[in-house]
Amino acid sequence: MAKRIVVIGLGNFGASLAARLHQLRHEVVAVDTDPELVDAMGSKVAQAFVGDATRKGVLEEAGAREADMAVISTGDNLAASILALLALKDLKVRSIFVKVGSEEHARIAESLGAEEVIFPERESALGLASRITGSALLQYVSLGPNLSIQEMAVPEAWQGKTIRQLELPQKYQAQVVAIHDILRDEMTAVPSADRTLTSSDTLLLAGSPTVLERLARMA
Repeated sequence: MAKRIVVIGLGNFGASLAARLHQLRHEVVAVDTDPELVDAMGSKVAQAFVGDATRKGVLEEAGAREADMAVISTGDNLAASILALLALKDLKVRSIFVKVGSEEHARIAESLGAEEVIFPERESALGLASRITGSALLQYVSLGPNLSIQEMAVPEAWQGKTIRQLELPQKYQAQVVAIHDILRDEMTAVPSADRTLTSSDTLLLAGSPTVLERLARMA
């Protein structure tokens, strides 16, 4: 079921998260104070706003009051993160996730009602998008009883490895047929076996439905 999700802060983590949520067909509202970052996200989300998300009025104008959830990703700006959290709480947003940079930041956010704190070094933006919306797959196409194609996030265990190192044909009887770099919005068909996978990639995999179901559980 599609959700209305507000993403505050469009650095690498926030931008990747917003784009992935949009691809999962959720209604994403992206907010940042930097016009260039907002412009870059304009075609990748439902709505993109330039504004100070620490102000309740700005968030209300962006439609946050009707949001199902929000993710605060304001970098190392502790004050902005906490003020945005308080503004979202005032607007009765039900689920608020906060990217934090320290244990102190995490404790403050949790004490003020954040549903969950996110340490970016422990969880990728794409993994978070799939987890909080309950969607591991972006797309799935059946080409018959023995062949399907699915697009999925790169599992954490695969990040930093090359396609060759994963040995997918040998271990799973599956093949990477394309890679989509979410941040750059670039699709590479038949990628090199020496292509290193990152947290901002999604994979287009071909294989049997049974094999692809197993791989989807890893994302």
